[in-house]
Amino acid sequence: MAMDRFVNALIQWQAAARPAPARTLSVDQVRRRYADNAARVREGAALKAVAQSADRLVDGGDGTFRVRMYLPETDRGRLVTYLHGGGWTVGDVDTHDPVCRRIAGTLHAVVVSVDYRRAPEHPYPGPLEDGIAAARWAERAFPGRAHVIAGDSAGGALALGIAMHRRDHGGAPFAAQLLVYPPADPSLQSPSVARYGSGYLSELDDLLWYYDQYLPDPAARTDAAVDLLNADLGDLAPTVIGTAEFDPLHDEGVRLAARLAAAGVPVRHVPGPGLVHGYLLMADIVPAAAAVTGDVLAAVEDLLAPLPAAPRPPAAGCPPR
Repeated sequence: MAMDRFVNALIQWQAAARPAPARTLSVDQVRRRYADNAARVREGAALKAVAQSADRLVDGGDGTFRVRMYLPETDRGRLVTYLHGGGWTVGDVDTHDPVCRRIAGTLHAVVVSVDYRRAPEHPYPGPLEDGIAAARWAERAFPGRAHVIAGDSAGGALALGIAMHRRDHGGAPFAAQLLVYPPADPSLQSPSVARYGSGYLSELDDLLWYYDQYLPDPAARTDAAVDLLNADLGDLAPTVIGTAEFDPLHDEGVRLAARLAAAGVPVRHVPGPGLVHGYLLMADIVPAAAAVTGDVLAAVEDLLAPLPAAPRPPAAGCPPR
């Protein structure tokens, strides 16, 4: 399919700016650039309304990190723990605020967005450990709900790692998993990497730099929570995987969906025709991105609809600090 014209305009805008490769900048500069780009993309967009949002601090074991909670206007007794994208190094609860608002409103779910501590200051397994702690905190704060573990890009890989950790350590299973364009192969050898690794917003050189920040120890790249295509994927919750057509990570997502299905996990793969990596962040300004985001969330809704709803939260809403 041809690239969506709005996405193509974004690519041309970025190309005209001639962005420097991430490895030529400081980490702070890369983070500021990512945050500024996210702000520009959503500039003027109407954010989805929620009943309430609030930030809390969570104990990660060796320090605290922030989560942001979103209470939906209509509550159907669901809970989503969400891990943002950004190569484990950039992005935060602010850059992904529109995404979490959309999830809360569409799924009628409480969303707990995790501001996990990022690499390189906190390399692997630090972000993963924060995600594990956040999912446990979310269940204590909002008990009895159908719990979805979710994330986009690096956050999608973290979400799957959290699910595998829970399975291996006797935790209650999640109701569903939502993984949107997750990185699943640290070797970055899939054909789509060569095909779309330059000129499609997500650059191969930047992907390599992100892995270097997150995984300074090369031996860690074979860990199950990193090398997802070679992990044991059995006994996991029903999964929705979203991919984007013009994404270096496209083939990894397709292969991950096939590996999950081969392991006996019910899988729904939602393709993103005409779109690029990061389309969730474009959903408020790019109609095609909004449509595919809607398809992804509709697939999650299909998994959750048969499940019983949890009791309504107290009128006070968000739990205390």
